Amino acid sequence: MMPPVYDVAIVGFGPTGAVAAALLGRRGLRTFVCDRQREVYDKPRAIALDHEIMRVFQELGLEEELAAFTEPFTDSLFYGVDGTLIKRMSTVPPPYPMGYTPSLVFTQPRLEEVLRRHVAGLPSVTLALGQAVTGLQPGGEQATLSLQGEDGRLSTVQARYVIACDGASSTVRGLAGMPLDDLGFDEPWLVVDVLLNERGLAKVPATSAQYCEPQRPCSYIIGPGNHRRWEISINEGEDPQHLATPEGTWPLLARWITPDDATLWRQASYRFHALVARDWRRGHVFLAGDAAHQQPPFLGQGMCQGIRDVANLCWKLDAVLSGAAPDALLDSYGPERKAHVTELTRRIKHIGQLIGERDPVAARERDRTLLAQAGGEVKPTPRQDVQPPIGSAGDTACCLADDAHAARGTLFPQPWIVRPGGRLRLDHLAGTGWRLVLAAAAGDRVRASAREHAGDDALTLIDLADPAWREADAVLAGWMARHACQAALVRPDHYVFGIADSAAGLEGLRVQRSRHTRSALLAA
Repeated sequence: MMPPVYDVAIVGFGPTGAVAAALLGRRGLRTFVCDRQREVYDKPRAIALDHEIMRVFQELGLEEELAAFTEPFTDSLFYGVDGTLIKRMSTVPPPYPMGYTPSLVFTQPRLEEVLRRHVAGLPSVTLALGQAVTGLQPGGEQATLSLQGEDGRLSTVQARYVIACDGASSTVRGLAGMPLDDLGFDEPWLVVDVLLNERGLAKVPATSAQYCEPQRPCSYIIGPGNHRRWEISINEGEDPQHLATPEGTWPLLARWITPDDATLWRQASYRFHALVARDWRRGHVFLAGDAAHQQPPFLGQGMCQGIRDVANLCWKLDAVLSGAAPDALLDSYGPERKAHVTELTRRIKHIGQLIGERDPVAARERDRTLLAQAGGEVKPTPRQDVQPPIGSAGDTACCLADDAHAARGTLFPQPWIVRPGGRLRLDHLAGTGWRLVLAAAAGDRVRASAREHAGDDALTLIDLADPAWREADAVLAGWMARHACQAALVRPDHYVFGIADSAAGLEGLRVQRSRHTRSALLAA
C-alpha cells in the first residue's frame, strides 16, 4: 500500500507543533503530527507569554480556557552592585493594545494539555505519538518521512510540506542539512522552579527581580500561584550537574528560602545560547521553534518566538495549498522570521549582558550610566518596546508593502468593539483573514477605493466611521492618528502589510499585495 499523503506533516508536539497543528487543522488541511514522546512533560520550561500569543490562542478559541493557567507578569526590578535599583521593566498601560494583559506568566504543562486536547478533536489532524523520525527523503511533489515506533515497527508518511518543531536538537534539521549560526552567547546557568508554602510566600520578594551582581548574576521570576523560578549563573569551576541536585541547589537559594519553605519542582543546568538557523526553508521542509532558533531566556520569549513562527507560516501554507497563492509566498517565511528573531535575540543578549556583567569595575560603571540616563529617577520601560517589526524597507523577500513606514511590519492592535449585547475583541468580529481598516476621517475617495478593493479581493472592511465598529477605548483611532494614515492593510497573522494616506496609495497596496499572494492561475 502507498503511504498516506498529507498536506503538512509536523514533527514535534510541544507548544509550537501543537499550535501549528491547531492552526492548520482548523483550516481543514490534512495534517500529520508525530512525536517520540507520548505524554506532556510534567515540569515547566517556558514560563512567560505575551498578548500576541494570547491573540493566537483566541484564534483557536482557547483564550478563556488557557487564561485559567495565566497571571499578569509583575514588573522586573534590576538591582546593581550595591543593591541600588538601576532599571525597571514594566508593561504598557491600559487600554491594552491587543485586548489582553501584555505580559503574562503561565503553567506550561496545563497549557500543553489544553492544546493537545484541542488538536486531538480536529478531524483533519492525525496524531502519531511514540513515533520517532529516522529518515527524510525529498521528492518532486512531496517529502517522505521514515518513522520508527516504540515497538520497533517502521512506517513512512508523505506530505507536501514538513514543519520541524522537534526542538533544539532537531532530528529533521540534521537530516535536512540546515545548520545553525552562532550569535555569540554561551553561558552556563542553573534554572530552579519551586512551589512555595505559606511561610515561603511570606519571605520572597513581591516583584520579579534581576540581581545584576558580578559575583553571581541571578534572575527571580514570579510565576502563577505559588510557583517561583530562579535562574542562577554558574561560576567558573562549579559542577553544573551537582548544582542541579537538591544538595547543590538549596545552598544557592538560602538567600531567599530554605527547604522548610518550598518543594523543588525542577532543577536543570543549561548553557544559554543565541543561535539561529541559516536557512528556514529547504524545499518541502521548514524549521520552527527551537529547531530554528535558541535565545537566552531573559525576556521569556522562547515559546513566544516558536508560536510567532507557525502563526506566520500556517496562513501562508493555507493560501498555497488552497491554490490562492503561489508557492513563492512561502519563501517570505524565512526572511521575515529570521530577521525578527535575530534582532530580538540581539536585544535579549544586551539585557543578558547587562545582568551578567562579571567585572566589578564595569558593573559599577553600568550602574552609574543607567542611573545617569534615567536622570536619577528609574522609570518603567515597557517590555513590549523591545519587540522589533518584521522586515525592512526595500526587502522584497518579505510579504510587505514596498514603502518604508513606522507601522509597516508591526503588530496591528485589537481593540474592544462595542455592540448592543456588550463588547467583543476585534478579531471575534472581523476574523483573521486579510483586513482593510479605514480611519474615521478617511476621505471619500479613499473610502470608495476601499469598498472596491474589499469587494474585489475578499477583504474584510473595517470602517471606523461606521457605528458597527465603535471602539470602547479609541485604541485604533489613536493608532491611525499616530501613524498619520487613512487606511491600513493587515495580514492574517495581524501584521501590518502597509498603510495608505490616499486613494492612490491604497491602490498601490492592492497591487503589491497581489504581487506577493495572487497565484498565476487566479491572475489569469
